[in-house]
Amino acid sequence: MMIGSTLAAILVLAFVIFVHELGHFLVGKWCGVEIKVFSMGFGPTVFARTFGETVYRLALVPLGGYVRMAGYDEEGGDAEDVPSDPARGFTGKTIAQRASIIAAGPAVNLVFATILFSACALAYGVSAPSTEPVIGGIVSGEAAAAAGLSEGDRIISVDGAEVRDWDQLLKAVLGSGGRALNFELQTPDGARRAAQVTPRVQSRTDAFGEEIDRVYRIGVQQGHVLKPVGALEAVSIGVSQTVGYSSMILQTVGRLLQGRLSAGDLGGPILIAREASAQARKGLQPLLIFMALISVNLGIVNLLPIPVLDGGHLMFMTYEAVRGRPLSLRVREYALQAGMVLIGGLMIFVVFHDILRIVAG
Repeated sequence: MMIGSTLAAILVLAFVIFVHELGHFLVGKWCGVEIKVFSMGFGPTVFARTFGETVYRLALVPLGGYVRMAGYDEEGGDAEDVPSDPARGFTGKTIAQRASIIAAGPAVNLVFATILFSACALAYGVSAPSTEPVIGGIVSGEAAAAAGLSEGDRIISVDGAEVRDWDQLLKAVLGSGGRALNFELQTPDGARRAAQVTPRVQSRTDAFGEEIDRVYRIGVQQGHVLKPVGALEAVSIGVSQTVGYSSMILQTVGRLLQGRLSAGDLGGPILIAREASAQARKGLQPLLIFMALISVNLGIVNLLPIPVLDGGHLMFMTYEAVRGRPLSLRVREYALQAGMVLIGGLMIFVVFHDILRIVAG
């Protein structure tokens, strides 16, 4: 089981990276660039075949990939990277064509995520909060758990007042002032029983973990139901989810820069692999949703204006378009080195914190 879920995690990450590189590859081909190598993975070659002018390669380490385009380095680079026709070299293309090739990787990741979100909505339906006053989950260690409430219990009344829907239950708890509440419950098997629950003051946080206010809670979770949707609504949901998660990622970056969020809260490759394994054990739908989330992350993060990332190259091209000439090679080399140090340092940092999380349990 563990081997299967680990393999699923590797396949998720590898496929999302493949989609990213496929974007660069297809648009590069469409723009007439000579593609020397399309590699999935790094390290020793496991399999390689040449079709036309391109070597298609599968490497030993699947968590990565690259597309080697002829003439990418205008200073010449390796002899094997020199285009057979100068007009087919990457730097021989217009700024618009080069920018399209670079932006294609992140763009295809976002399109791929939208397709996955839409397909899941169409195939499985959309999870919507249930209005029924039925407990969907119990938070361990909280007041409801201490009072013996269980998942599936229906709240009949609170302090003698009938509870018809979930909102009424919330109002009763929020307005309790912390005093003990007398619950009448109906268990899933139809039996009725009483319980006394004392709400506790807790912080209510936003999606980023920042405190909004403090409210009374008892530690119960609202139930959810699956609502079937049609094809057009599924596509709309897919687009909405991709846009929403993209916005959340950008807000996270903003909060990191403002110091409102610690980089230690970020997850690295180890945490991603563990989460992918966990989702794989839950079933196909959670795994596909997780793949879509990783694809959104890869797309948006790659668009950040950091040298080495696609967004950094687009930043250089924007300068070239505005000034009418590219940045000097030396400035770009320094910028790329700084970007590599930044990304490398961040990677070491998040991997270190991933390990700490594992050790801490």
